[in-house]
Amino acid sequence: MNIENTKAQMRKGVLEFCILSVLKDKEAYTSEILDTLKEARLLVVEGTVYPLLTRLKNDGLLNYRWEESTSGPPRKYYELTELGKTFLNELNGTWTELSDAVNIITKQNQ
Repeated sequence: MNIENTKAQMRKGVLEFCILSVLKDKEAYTSEILDTLKEARLLVVEGTVYPLLTRLKNDGLLNYRWEESTSGPPRKYYELTELGKTFLNELNGTWTELSDAVNIITKQNQ
């Protein structure tokens, strides 16, 4: 079994939750989202994030707007919709339950 593949699958499983959480209090463009994820040591690449942002937008969880940039091409700023905020609140509850359960199980096995 390849441990790196398993670790990558675990990261992918929480990436949507993390992206929505990054956008919880403010809008951001893709590079800012990626920087925040990297600062938290969640290693992702642009090729993973762009399709996910598109899917979240198509699902009605995100909106975006274009803004001109003085240092390059226009930037697409993402923000949560009301549906996205509700969805994130639900995920927060589920994450807490799941995290608590995993912590109980993994502590029992030490």
